[in-house]
Amino acid sequence: MAEFRLPKNSRIKNTGKVHKAATGATNIKRFKVYRYDPDAGQNPHYDTFEIDLDTCGPMVLDALIKMKSEQDSSLTFRRSCREGICGSCSMNMDGKNGLACTTAIEDCKSEVTITPLPHMEVIKDLVPDFTHFYAQYSSIKPWLQTVTPAPAGKERLQSPADREKLDGLYECILCACCSTSCPSYWWNSDKFLGPAILLQAYRWLADSRDEMTGERLDDLEDPFRLYRCHTIMNCANACPKGLNPAKAIAEIKKMEAERIV
Repeated sequence: MAEFRLPKNSRIKNTGKVHKAATGATNIKRFKVYRYDPDAGQNPHYDTFEIDLDTCGPMVLDALIKMKSEQDSSLTFRRSCREGICGSCSMNMDGKNGLACTTAIEDCKSEVTITPLPHMEVIKDLVPDFTHFYAQYSSIKPWLQTVTPAPAGKERLQSPADREKLDGLYECILCACCSTSCPSYWWNSDKFLGPAILLQAYRWLADSRDEMTGERLDDLEDPFRLYRCHTIMNCANACPKGLNPAKAIAEIKKMEAERIV
């Protein structure tokens, strides 16, 4: 993995509060959590939370919920399904991107450092701004595009073999763990689409029902939108769903090359 980079608007100058575990707790784990509230004119800093693991669930998200409900209600983070499906609780834990709901506390270091996803603007605490990321997703037109009318009263069918080509693509939950672990995306996120969006782009290129392959490839054929990928493979290492965006990007490059020959 490449070295961890803090969020864009992060300059941590001081440590903050220490929230102690309840008196008598013996099975304690310390969490160093990134705090930042721009509306309050607050400088980025770390607060330390001591969590009694005997009264806490097994996942990092369980610890965060315990911090918020019992120690500091102002702590801000995203979460929803708690099942590794929605991608809401993506963050950086111990220097690696992942989902807090599927990251076990016992797999972390003795003192767990938690920050927002690297190199993104921070709205508050552990909440990054996904506005640009979602705009990039929208730019690839992530829906089925066709010219021929659908069969009357029927679906557009696929063979089992064609359907299998989408395995490893459709499972992406847009958590941005892969894109924010990619150095090329850190440096060129204004132009480079990044691994998550390019994986989604290939999902539609690989769909046998889609009829806009040429137009999609035209849109991607750009020195920055596609070709800033240098196959560093951080994306595959960081993906909490076990997907391989780098492989999908390589397939897009292959498609671009084959239509030139």
